[in-house]
Amino acid sequence: MLGDDFLRSSAQKSIIMNDSIEQLAKLFSRFPGIGERQSKRFVYFLLRQPESYIRELLASMTELRKRIRICESCFRHFESTKDSLCDICRNPKTDSSLLMVVEKDADFESIRRSGTYKGKYFILGGLVPIVEKSTPNNVRIEELKDTIESRAKDTILKEVIIALALTPHADHTDTYLKSELDKLKETYGFKISSLGRGLSTGTELEYSDNDTIKNAFKNRQ
Repeated sequence: MLGDDFLRSSAQKSIIMNDSIEQLAKLFSRFPGIGERQSKRFVYFLLRQPESYIRELLASMTELRKRIRICESCFRHFESTKDSLCDICRNPKTDSSLLMVVEKDADFESIRRSGTYKGKYFILGGLVPIVEKSTPNNVRIEELKDTIESRAKDTILKEVIIALALTPHADHTDTYLKSELDKLKETYGFKISSLGRGLSTGTELEYSDNDTIKNAFKNRQ
């Protein structure tokens, strides 16, 4: 009897442990580019770490949520406890005549590191699905229109640069944005351009080196 109870208890503990592993792995699998095997590796890595590492990780994640906010103007994430605008949007030296539209924060970081561009940004928040009717749910198209119209009315805006990856999904988004912004372009007379050659087909901005981004920016059209 004691042996049976011990086996049942051990089996129950094993099920609980496996459920915990699966649950955390499922959360990790929601990270961009992370599959089932990688998510399991993350879990087993954490199980091998000392308690101090886990506490530090949890504290950092909690602090991240407290200190990071979204800029009210460009919608990128930045660290602040009081400002509503990021350092670029607040900086009077930023060239307000240029607005670069990028998919995500990682693309912004890549372009900023290249040192090529000195204007303002707008984080689109995603790409437009090739076959889907609920486009506004995937990108900040209305916010982008409002931003452009506000600056164009003040005769500040001269050019909107669409800086997306060279993929079918991104190409479709580029076409969609140009069609949506066409009326504003006619009304206010600003230019709309896209990154030119310098990027290879299938290239993500996030992983492009500085020279590649510089050439793409220089050859925009």
